[in-house]
Amino acid sequence: MSSLDNVLQKAITMIPDCVASGYVDLGSGMLLSIKTVDSHPREVLDLLAAATSDLFQGPNVQAIEKIFRKARGVPENNQHYFQEMIVNSDNLIHIFLRSKRQEQVACFVCRKGANLGMVLTKARMVMPELDAAF
Repeated sequence: MSSLDNVLQKAITMIPDCVASGYVDLGSGMLLSIKTVDSHPREVLDLLAAATSDLFQGPNVQAIEKIFRKARGVPENNQHYFQEMIVNSDNLIHIFLRSKRQEQVACFVCRKGANLGMVLTKARMVMPELDAAF
């Protein structure tokens, strides 16, 4: 098991009611690693990686960031405005956190009953380990 796999597995035990953790490369749109408590069809996992990439760097998101930079007089660089996203579905909380390098995103999926504040706190705590493992 790779270091990245180990940290993702640790995240599942650390983050309240976490049922899955994954790491997506935004440049390639590939799922680099995933750990879940259940099995999922490969097609779903591949779409998760592509959807995460769209969420953080789809054309509309890039356009918004470009407008913000221009309005604020900030030169084009590799820094992005959207660093964290929370998506609530019927039964789950999906947390997406951008890495310090800006090119990867960690995804954590928790049961809906989890305390959102604790989920965010614990997810943020594991990010330095994920960055170091990649």
